[in-house]
Amino acid sequence: MELGIDILIEDRFSCLRNKKIALLTNISATDKKLNPTFYHFINCEKFQLKFILAPEHGLFSALQDQVFVKNRRSERIPVLSIYGKNLTPPVSVLKEVDVVVVDLIDIGTRYYTFVWSAVLLLRKLAQLNKKLIILDRPNPLNGITIQGPVLEKRFISFVGLFPLPVRHGLTIGEICRMVSIEENINSALEVVKMKGWRRRMYFPECNLKWTVPSPNMPSFETALVYPGMCLLEGTNVSEGRGTTRPFEIFGAPWIDEEEVVKELNNRYIKGVAFRPLKFIPTFHKYCGAVCGGAQIYVIDLKKFDPIITGLEVISTIKRFYPEKFSWRKPPYEFEKEKMPFDILIGNSWVRKSIEQDEPVHRIERRWQEGLQAYKKRHKEFLLYD
Repeated sequence: MELGIDILIEDRFSCLRNKKIALLTNISATDKKLNPTFYHFINCEKFQLKFILAPEHGLFSALQDQVFVKNRRSERIPVLSIYGKNLTPPVSVLKEVDVVVVDLIDIGTRYYTFVWSAVLLLRKLAQLNKKLIILDRPNPLNGITIQGPVLEKRFISFVGLFPLPVRHGLTIGEICRMVSIEENINSALEVVKMKGWRRRMYFPECNLKWTVPSPNMPSFETALVYPGMCLLEGTNVSEGRGTTRPFEIFGAPWIDEEEVVKELNNRYIKGVAFRPLKFIPTFHKYCGAVCGGAQIYVIDLKKFDPIITGLEVISTIKRFYPEKFSWRKPPYEFEKEKMPFDILIGNSWVRKSIEQDEPVHRIERRWQEGLQAYKKRHKEFLLYD
């Protein structure tokens, strides 16, 4: 298994020779030997590294969600934020470089913002007739399984800038390729492909070490449930931030854990089991309060659908606690008007269906037509077998 950065190193950075470079990355993006990509770029004399660009969570992946990243002064290389007041670098910065290189981890879910920083850069560089090079990495959730509704264009936001389903089945390189071809800016993109990755692979099959891309993504198990449990961010139920098991546990002070787990297990949600528990978040929702809730256990990867699971959790809690449950109000991820849950799920009709107690299996049927159309459409953009 060789990552895009490994291929670049083996090729002795030949495509970057004598160029002025900006690098979008963070410390979790490493070669197969766990050396961070930006170490290689800082120490390489074959090109001039002018700027490092920092996405959400910062260069060192240490900041919590939705915390603005600040520019950093450095004796050697300036570190510029592209998560905060500005979501892309100033044109004056991009005019100083020949190429922007991106090496970031994606976790296979539309809401994860790193890929959208790359897409915004791609669009801006195309206007300046400059190139974006993606050092590609695996989709840890595999490149075959595709789940959830396709984003409706009127719900585009920084947690979804292109009409993808929630679990999209693509790599960062493939997403950018899809955007570049469909928006006719293909000349602005180059993808350094991996060697040894197959679409069927989940992350544990890749012979790589998990490096934490953001504070609340500590493990592959977290990434596995994230496509569904991140939907709780659009509600007043804790998604487990402030605990050692974010997204794997959920709850609130007003939830009876035994009651909720009994109902969820009675719903026979495929590929998953629930355990009742109490927890105390150390930050975020209900900080310092005792919450009742549950932990999720994936027991069958092939049957598990995280989006269905997340909606069943929300539907159950809303039905049992209609006076306590509520939807989170904007602003959220730079969106000031639309409901956070709506920009996450990619439409408003799912939320309205839950409000009317529509069963989740019927909700799922309604997004199948769009999902099947996406599955046919996306095949021409794939880079791997």
